[in-house]
Amino acid sequence: MRASRHYYVESFDTVSLAPYRISRSPFAHRYTTPETVHAVYCNRLYPMKSSFDENPIAAYWKLRQGVLLYDVPEMPLAIEGPDAARLLERVLACRVADLGIGRCRYGLACNDDGAILMDGVLMRLAEDRFWYVIANGEFLSWLKAHAIGLDVQVFDPRSRVLQIQGPTSLDVADAAIRGGLPADFRYFRAGFFEVCGQTLWVSRTGWTGEAGIEIYCSSGPEPTDHDALWDGLFACGERFGMEFSTGSSMGIRRIEAGILDNGSDIESDLTPFGAGLGQFVRLDKEGFIGKAALERADRSQLLFGLICPTAMPEPGMAVGYEDRHVGHVTIGTWSPTLDTGVGYVRFDRSLPGDDWLAKTVHLHDHDGTRHTATVDTLPFVDKEKQLPRAAWGGPAAAAG
Repeated sequence: MRASRHYYVESFDTVSLAPYRISRSPFAHRYTTPETVHAVYCNRLYPMKSSFDENPIAAYWKLRQGVLLYDVPEMPLAIEGPDAARLLERVLACRVADLGIGRCRYGLACNDDGAILMDGVLMRLAEDRFWYVIANGEFLSWLKAHAIGLDVQVFDPRSRVLQIQGPTSLDVADAAIRGGLPADFRYFRAGFFEVCGQTLWVSRTGWTGEAGIEIYCSSGPEPTDHDALWDGLFACGERFGMEFSTGSSMGIRRIEAGILDNGSDIESDLTPFGAGLGQFVRLDKEGFIGKAALERADRSQLLFGLICPTAMPEPGMAVGYEDRHVGHVTIGTWSPTLDTGVGYVRFDRSLPGDDWLAKTVHLHDHDGTRHTATVDTLPFVDKEKQLPRAAWGGPAAAAG
């Protein structure tokens, strides 16, 4: 979750940063220190770094080998009523009507010109109740505008989301719901559970490329007791060594996992095809916004992975090919698992008669040094994306 500005917030719930209203997490007092650096995403503050001597690499390995809890700023939007599915079929490029209750689906929303406006995860909580968990950017007004004339309510349920991520995350989840996590609670499944004594919506999703769950506050019949939830989760996670982490470790892992961020990696002029997300567009579906443009669109992919052994790709770095400028880096990091620099490259145009995959390109860092890099597929780690889909058969199976 990349943000270009950081703000420090102490004791107030909302800080006015004209022309926006930036909200503070109800969990912030449990981890905020005078050294905490916050960033803004979906007009919400979230912790990017807990202290100036924080070691994100140690937290990264804890994520890869154990379990971490994150307070994340992603924003669920509620779409409810008899015409909820009809509205979502109109604004999303995926199918909606056949999404079962307790299931999740990645969904793209496009403008009339076919460019991506928003991406997120759609979840069906009941027959006429959906939540669309959006990435960075404003989308509520778009939904409301297209809901005119329909029998549907669109609103912000003011849900804060906690992510528990890592190989033992499902053990923590099972303990938090007192041994009630179903054996078939597979990737992109969701449901209501009694989590530390509170009825809450839980999905098997995340932003790390590891096994994990997300817990949605303010999703059940009663207001969420945030402090009780926080204490209960850490009590359940203690024997698994669960710790809190900021976005610094998540940021490394999401790049390794090939997860794209709307508005930074997915730039405003990219179509799903250009972003390498064409498989999530159902052109056989009638009448969604952007369909006509996408039917005519160039299918060339313009966003790829980039591996650079000698430097960490940084946002804005120029990318060259055969001594000409061909694109730029959108985000990058140093991969502890691969021990190399990795990032995403956005090419200005397709490569005539070929594609960019496996081509050797050059990065030009800020002091003019040239580095050789290779264009690669995403993700960089776990190419088959099996880690988040790890089978869950209960604590005994996990221990075995």
